[in-house]
Amino acid sequence: MKHLLSLLIFVPVAAAFIGLLIPSTQKNTFRYITLSVSLIQFVLLVFVIADYQAAGTEFRLVEQTPWITLDLGAWGTLQSHYFVGLDGLSLPLVALSVFIMLIATLSSWNIDDKVKGYFTLLLILNGAIIGSFCSLDFLLFYVFFEFMLLPMYFLIGIWGGPKREYASIKFFLYTLLGSIFILMVMIGLYISVQDPSSSDQLIHTFSIMHMKKGHFIDGSILHPLATPSLGPFSFRGWAFLLVFFGFAIKLPVVPLHTWLPDAHVQAPTPISIILAALLLKVGAYGLARIVWPIFPDQVIYFHWMISFIAILSIIYGALNAMASKDLKILIAYSSVSHMGFVLLGLVSGTTEGISGAVYQMFSHGIISALLFALAGVLYDRTHDRLIINYSGLSSKMPVYFSFILIGFFASLGLPGFSGFIAEVMVFLGAFKSAGSNHLIPAWMAILSVSGLILGAAYYLWTIQRMFFGKFADKTNSALPDLDRRELLILIPLAIAAFVFGLFPQSLIDVINPFAKQLTDLFASLTNPY
Repeated sequence: MKHLLSLLIFVPVAAAFIGLLIPSTQKNTFRYITLSVSLIQFVLLVFVIADYQAAGTEFRLVEQTPWITLDLGAWGTLQSHYFVGLDGLSLPLVALSVFIMLIATLSSWNIDDKVKGYFTLLLILNGAIIGSFCSLDFLLFYVFFEFMLLPMYFLIGIWGGPKREYASIKFFLYTLLGSIFILMVMIGLYISVQDPSSSDQLIHTFSIMHMKKGHFIDGSILHPLATPSLGPFSFRGWAFLLVFFGFAIKLPVVPLHTWLPDAHVQAPTPISIILAALLLKVGAYGLARIVWPIFPDQVIYFHWMISFIAILSIIYGALNAMASKDLKILIAYSSVSHMGFVLLGLVSGTTEGISGAVYQMFSHGIISALLFALAGVLYDRTHDRLIINYSGLSSKMPVYFSFILIGFFASLGLPGFSGFIAEVMVFLGAFKSAGSNHLIPAWMAILSVSGLILGAAYYLWTIQRMFFGKFADKTNSALPDLDRRELLILIPLAIAAFVFGLFPQSLIDVINPFAKQLTDLFASLTNPY
C-alpha cells in the first residue's frame, strides 16, 4: 500500500475539516468521527509495521516530492521537500502516537463542553504529532512542530482547570521561545548546507539527511571546520546551544521545566495523557534526529554540561515529586526525572545508552498515559487531587488500586515492566561511557542510580498515604470502582507495560540499527577542541 505515512498524517486532518461542516449540536458525531479516525490509523499502523519489516534500507516507507522550490538568482535555489520516512527512532514513536491518540479519544468521551471545537483540535494535534515523528525535511518538521502548539494551547486554555489561562499562556511562551531558537538554527543550516546532487548550481536544502551527512558549503558559518566565533564559542557552538535548549524546553529539562507542572495540573485528563506520552517525546526526538547527528562535535564538546543537566533533571525531578502534595504534580515531576534518563542515555554515545533512551521514550509514553488516566479517574469522582485528603482507598476501590500498583511499579522500574528494561539499558550506557569515551563522568553515572531510589521512595510513600489505613475521603464515602469505559482505557496500557517489559527484544531489534549508527558517528570523531 502506497503513501501509508501520508495517510497516517492527513486522515485526522481531513476528518477535522469535515467535522467543521457538521452542526455543533451533533456531539456524538464528533466523538465517533474521532474514534473512527483512531481505529483507521490503528489499521494503517499494522500495514506500516508489516511493510517496515519487509524493507531493508536505513529509512523505510519513504515518500519524497518537491514542496517549495524558489530561484534566488545569484544566491542559488531554495529547496524543500515533502520528505517523510521511518527508521528505528521514528517507528516506535509513530506506533506510540497511534496507540495513545486512541486512548486519549476514549478518555475524552465525557467531554461535553464545546465538543466540536475540542475534537477538531484533537484531530489536528493528532496529525501534527505523527507528522513531526516522520519528517526528514527540517522545514517540514518545523511546520508540524509549530502546528502542535496552537491546538495544545487552546485545549488547555478552554477545557482546563481554574487557572487554565495562566497555564496555557505559560506553555505557549515557553514553547514559542524554544521554537524561535530552533528557527534561528534552521535558517543557519539552510544557508550552510547544499544538495550535492546538483553540480551546476548551488541548491540550498532543508534536508535533514544532507545536513546529517555533512554536505556543508565551504566557508559557511556552520561548517564543522569554520573558524569565525562570537565570544567564547564558534558560530557552530552557539547554534548547537540554541537548538539544544530549544528542544530541551520541550523535553523538558531542569531548569526549563516549570511550564510542565502547571500545564498538567490545569489540562483535562486526555490532554495530560497526550502531553506526557507524546509531546515531551517530540523534544527528545528532535535531539536524537536533528541535534545529535548534525552537531556530534558539539555534543562531545559540551558533554559535561549535557550530562550535568541530565543528572540534575533526574534528581531534582524526583525530589520535587517526593515533595508534591498534588497527585498530578507528582506524576508531572516524575516525568521530568524520567526525561533526564532519556538525555543521559543520548549523551552516553553508546549503543546501549542510546537504545535505552529511545526505549525509555516509548516506555514512558505508555506508563505516563496510564498514570495520568488513573489520576483523572480519581479526580472525576472527587474533584480533589490532594494526596493528604485520601487514605484507605484500597478497601473502597480495589480494582483501581491494582492498576495504581501496576502504574507506580512500572514507573519506578520494577523488573517485569518496560521501565526496567529502559533504565537498565541507560545505566549500562552511562557506565560504559564513563569507562570508555568519557562523555559521562564516572561520578555522574553513579549518581544517576539515585533516581531509582528516590522513585521508589515517592511512589511507595504515596501508596502508603493514599491506599492504606482508615478510609478518610472527605468528599464522598461511596466511591465507585472502575467502570467499563475506564477499564477499556487502562487495560491496554497495563498490558503494554507488561508485554514490553517481558518481551523487549522485538522493539530493541527495531531501535538498535539507529542507535548503532549514531554510536558509530560519535566513535569516528575526536574532540576538535
